Amino acid sequence: MSETNNQETLNLEALRKKDKRAFALLVDQNSDHIYRLALRLTGNTQDAEDVVQETFIKAYKNLDKFEGRSKVSTWLYRIATNEALMMLRKRKDGITHIDEGIETDEGETMPIQIVDWCCLPEREIMSDESRQMLKKAAMQLSDANRAAFLLRDVEGLSTQDAAAALDISESALKVRLMRARMQLREELSEYFAHRMAEEDL
Repeated sequence: MSETNNQETLNLEALRKKDKRAFALLVDQNSDHIYRLALRLTGNTQDAEDVVQETFIKAYKNLDKFEGRSKVSTWLYRIATNEALMMLRKRKDGITHIDEGIETDEGETMPIQIVDWCCLPEREIMSDESRQMLKKAAMQLSDANRAAFLLRDVEGLSTQDAAAALDISESALKVRLMRARMQLREELSEYFAHRMAEEDL
């Protein structure tokens, strides 16, 4: 069995036998993606490097147990996400972040403010400043919701692969994704409302 990943074909049998050349190819083909995900999850370059290192150490130790029910890259995303979330939990020293908002009489939580920025020019939405605001807003998401958002919307994994990477059902992934998108919209509303006001001047 083999898996194609961009340039060269990964030999899963060789990986399971812990062939060093096959493992080096696995690291070479996936380390950039794993680092990018880890950096977005932790927000810290040193932590991201530690996550990458731990991810590949754990992967190497458990290659013989990899069953091949998902892509190797999805399996690595899962390990990396777990490592990053564990690191964040330790950093918070037991304090769990919860999404905040306005609770309605029906008990539902609604975003504090929503601004429709659909009419802003694409150049404004894609500006460096806007991207920085998005990164900053993403760091405000709960760890679980941020992981879902990054895997699905930023890394471009399918719903099935993102759910597999997080070891949750597709329904649970969709719920986390919806919460993440709603919170991001709320977090960015004030910024884009200001930008829209400037556009009108």
